[in-house]
Amino acid sequence: MFELLRGEMVKVVRQIDEVFWFFWHGLELGFSHVNATLGLAIALVAAWKMTRLHQLWVVALVASIAHLVAEILVPVLANIAPLRLPRNLLTLEYWHSALALFLGYALVISIFYVGKKFLLPRVAHSR
Repeated sequence: MFELLRGEMVKVVRQIDEVFWFFWHGLELGFSHVNATLGLAIALVAAWKMTRLHQLWVVALVASIAHLVAEILVPVLANIAPLRLPRNLLTLEYWHSALALFLGYALVISIFYVGKKFLLPRVAHSR
């Protein structure tokens, strides 16, 4: 019985280690691979269209999907590259970066939304 518990504890510790490694690795990489102009434009539009804070997770998901689709379609529309899915679409690394992109959009959109709700009305009333 103790061997069974020990084996299960080893599995739990490994899973916790994988989650910790994912977040640590994401923090080390940062968002250097993200197109900043595209990301800020999408985040500004998303925050502008958002009416309530509880919509944040859905809006961040839509913004992330729009970003991933735009990374594929922008080179196609500019006649730079043919239409292809990302080579690493089925790898865990791609989905880790997509999750990091989602969390980044959630953070940036929430900051823009708070600015929109609390700072813009003060500017409008001061005129």
